[in-house]
Amino acid sequence: MTGTDVRIDGNTLRLPGGAAVRFIRTLRLPESGTHPLPPGLGEFPLRRVADHADSVPEAWRARGGVMLPVYLREALWLSFAGTKEPAALQVGAGKVCAVSGRPWSDRLARSPQNYVVLPRQRWLDGINSGEGTVRQFVAVPLGLGATVEGQVTGEEVWGGVQLQSFPLGADALARWRRAERERLERQRAELAARPPAHAAGYGAAPTMAAPPAPGAAPARAGGAPRPAAAMGLGVGGSLRQEVYRDDRPSADWAEQPSGRVFVHLVTPPEWRRITGEAPPPSPVDRAAYTRAGLPWFDYYDQDAQDLGPAGPLRSVQPVGDWLGDDHEPWQPPSPHQVKQLGDAPGKPVEDGDW
Repeated sequence: MTGTDVRIDGNTLRLPGGAAVRFIRTLRLPESGTHPLPPGLGEFPLRRVADHADSVPEAWRARGGVMLPVYLREALWLSFAGTKEPAALQVGAGKVCAVSGRPWSDRLARSPQNYVVLPRQRWLDGINSGEGTVRQFVAVPLGLGATVEGQVTGEEVWGGVQLQSFPLGADALARWRRAERERLERQRAELAARPPAHAAGYGAAPTMAAPPAPGAAPARAGGAPRPAAAMGLGVGGSLRQEVYRDDRPSADWAEQPSGRVFVHLVTPPEWRRITGEAPPPSPVDRAAYTRAGLPWFDYYDQDAQDLGPAGPLRSVQPVGDWLGDDHEPWQPPSPHQVKQLGDAPGKPVEDGDW
């Protein structure tokens, strides 16, 4: 992808440099305990603010970007499947960095790291809480103080989600592309040297396409503008997920971002009023989903270097502390429903007499 424009491709945001981001509906988890990754319930629809300039608030027109409909207390995660070249992606929750907890910045930082590295980071389900966990993104209205923005800054001004992408610098990108061509040539040579029966079947070399993110369902079984019911991101339960430490030299990344986008979160009634479209159906309740036997996911990466917990994010309280207890019954998944992704730690192999 060339140029500096952010574009919508279906329900995928494509940022300059090849970064691809989808917003995935998912189950909201209990606010106690640590859980495997919940399955996805489909993609949120995305629409350009500019296409509805007559019906969005004036502040939205000024910020531009895109919008998506989300229910109160609905959970979501960000999928980065389809990213073509390495990118450093900043993710903001009300202009608070979801990785470092620091204020939004137009520069990359390492201490603390304020971005995720694509395509190594395949998805992001919440704010960085360190020690191989994140705390789930959950939508809440502005004005209650329940958002990450409100709890970290004491104000709720922005709401929504902010994305900003940095490509590799010219020299580093040329090195990466050269290494990628060499890797593909080696792969083709290895495949050509294999007997046909093996090349097509059990012994075939793995492809390098990005694996499906958890929850990619098909792959796994009018009037004058008025204030909209703006939403922001609070936090819910804890999930097992690493936020990877960048292993590239800082100098490899471009100094200036290649593109950025403001993602407005809007209530379903306002979505219908602004766009004239029906919002997605209300979220599926947890017990019904678990009873259906659909999969959950546990991800483990033996080579991971996880970021430590972000200081400003340590004190962020879950939305239940602001909106009241969740009375929806929780039915945990059975062990056979939890599918292993990445490196399976497994059980040790026992030795015997021989």
